[in-house]
Amino acid sequence: MTMLLALLAALQAAPVSTTERQVAVFAGGCFWGVEAVFEHVKGVIQVTSGYAGGTTKSPSYEAVSSGETGHAESVEIVYDPAQISFGKLMQIFVSVAHDPTQLNRQGPDEGTQYRSAIFYVNDSQKREADAYVAQLTAAHTFARPIVTEIAPLSRFFPAEDYHQDFMEKHPLHPYIVINDRPKVVQLKKQFPELYREDRTTASR
Repeated sequence: MTMLLALLAALQAAPVSTTERQVAVFAGGCFWGVEAVFEHVKGVIQVTSGYAGGTTKSPSYEAVSSGETGHAESVEIVYDPAQISFGKLMQIFVSVAHDPTQLNRQGPDEGTQYRSAIFYVNDSQKREADAYVAQLTAAHTFARPIVTEIAPLSRFFPAEDYHQDFMEKHPLHPYIVINDRPKVVQLKKQFPELYREDRTTASR
């Protein structure tokens, strides 16, 4: 167990020396706030709000909001592994972007479309995600059980244009002020070495 924890710590902390961009897909409630958090993370190149984990071939916001398509509101994160690791992205995801102990909801939003999920794109991400959740569970990091789904990504569908960069476009929207801006504040507070004031490039 000690060796495993040491390995996990290394994976979370150490970027990989490569010039290839990589992708991570997370679901953690309304995608506006999750997107906003990762747009301010160093090493992140692009963030797109969208839908993952369902069966409908062309999901729309209205269809996903019904809870009948199986999709979750998600974000696709394109990042530079030479600057930030997948493990560190997961740490930000569970620390400030959402609450991994809330089942099928986040804050005021309820339904399977707001579930917590890590949609892995390869076997390496699956191993890291499984090990990370096991580590958090063993350490009793949270008072309640972690309910984050770890599932393969079949396809990511970008959301409608009006959902992209929503916090940037509508900084005074009540939902943003109450639910999402505090997440970005916490990112700066908990991960000052990874926070950047300027946002990443436009999502689409």
